[in-house]
Amino acid sequence: MPRRWVPAAYAASGVRAVRVALVGASGFYLFLYGFGSSVAATYALFSAVALAGLSRIPGTGPQRAATVLRLVPVCWLLVVVGTFLSVRTWSAVAGMLVIGFALTFAAVGGPRPAGAGPGLQLLYILPSFPPYDPDSLGLRLVGTTVGLALLVLAERYLFPEPATPSYRELAARAADTAARCARELAGPPHALSSSAARRAREDSAALRPLNVPEADRPAGPGVRDRALTHTGLAARALLGRLAVLAGPPGGAGEVLRGVGRLAERTAGDLRPRTATGSAPEPGSAPGSAPVPGSAPGSAPVPGSAPGSAPVPGSAPGSAPGPAPVPGSGSGSELGSGSGGAYEDLAAARARLAAAPARPAVPTVLRRDAAVLEVADVALTLATAAGLAVRGRAAADRVQPGRFWYARTPAPLLWWHRIQGHAGRRSVFFQNAVRIGLALAAARLVAGLDTLPHGFWAMLATLSLTRTTVGDTWSTIRVALAGTFAGALFTAVVLTLVGPHTAVYAVLLPVWMLFAFTVGPVKGVGWAQGLFTVLVAMVFAQLASATWKLAGVRMLDVLIGSLIGGVFGLLAWPRGAHNELGRAAAGLLRRAAEIVVATSAAVAAGGAGAAAASGRGYRSLRHALIMAESAFAQYQSEPARFGAAAPRPPGPDWQAALMAGHHTLWGSDRLTNPPEGAPPPAAPALGPEPAEGLSGLGDRVAGRMLLVSAHLDPGGDTPPVPAPLRDPAYRGFAAEPPGAPRRYYAAVSWLDSLMTDLERVTAPEGEAR
Repeated sequence: MPRRWVPAAYAASGVRAVRVALVGASGFYLFLYGFGSSVAATYALFSAVALAGLSRIPGTGPQRAATVLRLVPVCWLLVVVGTFLSVRTWSAVAGMLVIGFALTFAAVGGPRPAGAGPGLQLLYILPSFPPYDPDSLGLRLVGTTVGLALLVLAERYLFPEPATPSYRELAARAADTAARCARELAGPPHALSSSAARRAREDSAALRPLNVPEADRPAGPGVRDRALTHTGLAARALLGRLAVLAGPPGGAGEVLRGVGRLAERTAGDLRPRTATGSAPEPGSAPGSAPVPGSAPGSAPVPGSAPGSAPVPGSAPGSAPGPAPVPGSGSGSELGSGSGGAYEDLAAARARLAAAPARPAVPTVLRRDAAVLEVADVALTLATAAGLAVRGRAAADRVQPGRFWYARTPAPLLWWHRIQGHAGRRSVFFQNAVRIGLALAAARLVAGLDTLPHGFWAMLATLSLTRTTVGDTWSTIRVALAGTFAGALFTAVVLTLVGPHTAVYAVLLPVWMLFAFTVGPVKGVGWAQGLFTVLVAMVFAQLASATWKLAGVRMLDVLIGSLIGGVFGLLAWPRGAHNELGRAAAGLLRRAAEIVVATSAAVAAGGAGAAAASGRGYRSLRHALIMAESAFAQYQSEPARFGAAAPRPPGPDWQAALMAGHHTLWGSDRLTNPPEGAPPPAAPALGPEPAEGLSGLGDRVAGRMLLVSAHLDPGGDTPPVPAPLRDPAYRGFAAEPPGAPRRYYAAVSWLDSLMTDLERVTAPEGEAR
């Protein structure tokens, strides 16, 4: 049947079902009827069911094939350990507790290990049950290897799927669009065309993780994934800043042209090299041409302070940043052009920041402040992109404070990720504890009561336990109803067919195709019922079976689901969404404190600004790290089995992180001198500018608190005002007499924070 006549959900699950049925049945029949080995046949079948049916590994076919290939040694280890630990019930239970916890907690590594976890659990559960037979280990490993090899081939070559743009490509498109916008703003009529503005909105929305396939989200703990995350943040920030620039640039035109050149080179660096060493033609950003260049980020970002968190945007201060370190990455790695574009923009930005405004009118000062902020974001984008492309090879000239992970060894980055989740507030930790304890309890019950086919009980515990107690019990009710219906149907089939294994051999692949097509779409009740019939057809070919096998299956599922329900009641998390809301709300509360303190410090001037910069920074950096960890956790949380619909739209969590980054960097820029420079000696602002700036800081901080309550609401939380900006309030447009450049730099910073807050709460269709 043509796929256009089939609903999309059934078409997707049907393709997966064909792979599972073909691989599972081929390996099963090869060993059972070809070589007469029931042990190898069982492991070949369940290897395919585990990693293609039970697991939900994200990505295209080649991506999934590569993931399965990397998991082959892990699967061997699980089979070996499970085989030898099954010698005693206590050793099997202890192994189940440790392995169950470890495989579930491995989801901290990103969407792929999170999706593969349930299947790997099954490959340990299968050999951990009696009989204890280490002599059959060779057959078990052979069956597992053949099943996985067939699965890799099927994922790689059977029903190829269209490739989706990678996150690097999406960031490159955004950089191309930013280059086009900067060129339009630098030349007459000094305004964005409607097509460029529309493209900026589209490319910014495309970088939201909600719109990115799971496999392409940079949620891993490594340098490249962390840098790619900040590349996306910086690209969205740059597009947002360019979209609100207006008016002729005057002396700032040089800076905008430098932004355009650097963004264009950054886009070329983000794209893979062709055979000639150059970037391919961008297929989506009009008016941009890739220029081969070296890795951006080889010079330090101007104005960075030791110990600051990685940030995608800032507010300009009154002092120029330090001159960039000459030289960039070696030309053999990524060319030799981006280093020059980076240094040119850094120098132009420093000249504009140091030059007195002539004429010294508010419109010029306000425009220069906004352009300087655009330049800062473009420099950060180039640095983050360089780390994302070259990894630690680009870290030699990046100051470690802002991009703290650039020089950190991979084991330490993993340790940071694991340590960040080794606590009760982590959904990954809570899930791992609950699943480990539940599986250990199920193994204990199965061992003490000699439960027939006890691994079915453990499989039920694994597949039916959910992340909240309410969801767990509702799932169990539906699953038990489906299992009961499947058991009745199984009893009828076993009674009618009897010992005629040829009938089961013919029906098995057809039923596998039906079960793995319909089950994921119709839900857990259908999945459990259809799987009950499937396992009966398998075991009826391995040994003589009667209608009593259906009763055993029902009993096992009942015991396993009850165990899962009990442990879901004793220890369940709120879910990644709510944990992220809590972390993002805490981030904005810390940011609000910094906003008030920084506004007051800039108004006071003199040494007080530098002294105030250290207050609260440590807590804000910690909140930022925790929010980023929760965001990575949210991206890695696998979709529920049978849930065809994507995650519903919600707050723009990435914009909340951007607000935290902008708060930290902007405060640092406004209150700290460049590294090696003497402390600032700026006079205090006049009474009217000081009062206006303090009022703006209080207003932005208040809006941050309102948005934080929206992200982590209580029972009586007031709704976020719509819009966050009061149209009647003119504080951001005020022009106090005698206000100096640093006043407008601070106002520009506060205005950019308001833009971030608007993006956090904007509906999906109004993404900025």
